[in-house]
Amino acid sequence: MIRKISIFLEMIKFEHSIFALPFAFVGAILGAVVLEKRLPLWSEIGWIVLAMIGARSAAMGLNRLIDKAIDLRNPRTKNRALPAGLLKSGEVFIFIAISFVLLFVAAFRLDPLSVKLLPLAVFMLVIYSYTKRFTWLCHIVLGLTIGLAPLGGWVAITGKIDFTAILLYISVALWTAGFDIIYACQDAEFDRDEKLHSIPSRFGIAKALWIARIFHTITAIGFFTLFMLTDLSWGYLVGMIIAIAILFYEHTLVKPYDLSKLNMAFFTMNGVLSMVIFIFTLFDLVVLHQW
Repeated sequence: MIRKISIFLEMIKFEHSIFALPFAFVGAILGAVVLEKRLPLWSEIGWIVLAMIGARSAAMGLNRLIDKAIDLRNPRTKNRALPAGLLKSGEVFIFIAISFVLLFVAAFRLDPLSVKLLPLAVFMLVIYSYTKRFTWLCHIVLGLTIGLAPLGGWVAITGKIDFTAILLYISVALWTAGFDIIYACQDAEFDRDEKLHSIPSRFGIAKALWIARIFHTITAIGFFTLFMLTDLSWGYLVGMIIAIAILFYEHTLVKPYDLSKLNMAFFTMNGVLSMVIFIFTLFDLVVLHQW
């Protein structure tokens, strides 16, 4: 049983929850402070965590199930649980169903608008895995899906969507799309051979990295604009400067002719960035804010 659980956790890359979960907290805390002049309740945070676990587990399970045949043909992914036969498709399907149930239960415990937006969230979670079959904009679709984490956190607490929430959503969406473009560079040749679509396979690795830089520049502008539009103070500003420095450093690690440090740029740097934004936002709004 323990081995089976570890295989499921490896399949969904549970440790990569560090990418989106901190931004869900940022959305929840920022929304509560900006619109309701309070901090989220612990019960609200708990249900947001469960909703995030359910949503991300369902999305990753779907991705692995939908891409099983493709993963089997790709030397980089052929040893994943499904193509390697460590899990059966039926087991993964049950896992996906349980994950969606967890998402639904958690959403019903939060603001009613969270429930109304569930169909959109489920659609985005499902459609992403198919997009690389017909459009190189798949990275943006992934970004718009992951961006639902901070937007969902905001809605769960406030029951509203305003310009600040949309700005946070777009900033995180383009951050995600940018690092997904970098990640896709390692499969550019395979994608072309398989007639799969991605920005690296469509435009080449060099141009793809420039597109990722543009996306991340817009992300940096978005984070700075959040500082200008809200009650965030110098604590957030310090964190934002560190995060932008991390983004800049991330792009120095990956070059068109050298992808050897790609995993460090993708996994390590982006995980650190999301935690930096969360910790400094939390410090700003909880410690520095005058209640």
